[in-house]
Amino acid sequence: MNEFENGVSMPVSPMADYFSSSVMSVFILGVLESEIPIDDSRAEPLLKDIFLPINTRFSSILMVDEKGKKRWKEVDVCLKEHIKIPIFPTTNMPHKLYDDNLNEYMSDIAMEQLPLEKPLWEMHIFKYPTSSAAGTFIFKLHHALGDGYSLMTTLLSCVQRADNPSIPINFPSSRSSVESKFNIKTMLKKSPQTVSNVFKSVFDFGWSVLKASLIADDKTPIRSGHNDVGFRPITISNVSLSLDSIKEVKNKLKVSINDALVGIIFLGIQLYMETMNHKLSKAETTALVLLNTRKLRAYKPVKEMLDANSEAPWGNRFHFMHVPIPKLNDASSLNPLEFVLEASKKIKRKRNSLAVPGTGMLLALVNRIKGSEAAARYVYKILNNSSLSISHMVGPLEQVALFNHPIKGFYFMTVGLSQSITVTITSYMGYLRVGFGVEKGFIDEHQFKSCFETALEMMLKAARNIATETKQ
Repeated sequence: MNEFENGVSMPVSPMADYFSSSVMSVFILGVLESEIPIDDSRAEPLLKDIFLPINTRFSSILMVDEKGKKRWKEVDVCLKEHIKIPIFPTTNMPHKLYDDNLNEYMSDIAMEQLPLEKPLWEMHIFKYPTSSAAGTFIFKLHHALGDGYSLMTTLLSCVQRADNPSIPINFPSSRSSVESKFNIKTMLKKSPQTVSNVFKSVFDFGWSVLKASLIADDKTPIRSGHNDVGFRPITISNVSLSLDSIKEVKNKLKVSINDALVGIIFLGIQLYMETMNHKLSKAETTALVLLNTRKLRAYKPVKEMLDANSEAPWGNRFHFMHVPIPKLNDASSLNPLEFVLEASKKIKRKRNSLAVPGTGMLLALVNRIKGSEAAARYVYKILNNSSLSISHMVGPLEQVALFNHPIKGFYFMTVGLSQSITVTITSYMGYLRVGFGVEKGFIDEHQFKSCFETALEMMLKAARNIATETKQ
């Protein structure tokens, strides 16, 4: 039965409840850069005929029932109220000024709350040329609607191939999670390793609980520690990288692309802290790396995701992995690749640890015993006690078009998290866009971006030196 059939509203999932609570209001901004000037007359038909039918949540509001529980309730949607087109001076302004206008506009809408009497999304159309695009589409969606995986699938359902719209989009593939089968002989052979993994899992779980409840990261140039940081203004910037350049590091060290990127981000963070305050570069800092918990991580069509028995269901299906950021010492300064190797080792351990599902079970227990607001405060502390979050989404391999507007680049940003820095990574057409959302007035976004670029140069140089030494 359809979840809204016969006028029956649908309960809100736990994570959606937490992200729309009194302590947090979390949104996702999806930024699509158009190759041609934008014709906004096509926006309303796209939203009506393609976007809204994807999922009834896009035409629903959050309501509280007589028991105090949040539910989705389907309503009529006035599309004109969801399409925002800002007006700026148009007299031959240089692209740099429109870059500034766009950045300021995104900073403004990132902090605005969406009215609860309407479905929780907006489409913003910035029709002015910037140094990156002839025009920019910005989708603002409440995180209660779904996570990055769900919303990327939504995007793939709204676009067509730019070269030939009649050919279906190739859904980006990602290595699927494989559940290991219990085998007593295998377990006996690996019993020492199994016992070791159990002890590591217990330690990791205990450490994660302490990080979430008692032990906060030190206050540093990347962590202000403000209790209301999730509601403070942010500045959003991004860097475009060639996927091939990251593969150089990946292939030399035999790690994943995600591990290589996290290592570069970690090095960039330490370079920034060293620049801003040398003494604090040795402080204890932790990143939350988001982990998709679906059985299958490869994208599936929306119809399959909405199936009750789907292995890749719609919604918010992720957990946080606490990953300590390596300190910058003399050895790692001389060999930046150590940051990648250390990141890879720690992420692999956390991914294979029972601490991740254990933390999820603990959160569900808090929700059941103390209620959703208490669970939301627990999630808030997980975020607030760490220094930053890192999330990674795989985008289309070929160029796509949004209602006949070829998209030359896109990225996303999560806003409203109780942290001074949020880092997002999006792949598209052989390139990676690394987005930075930083607390305005606390973090120098230009210096932070510069340190990341320096870290990338150091990594590539070190990887190429390995290749040269191997040939010799």
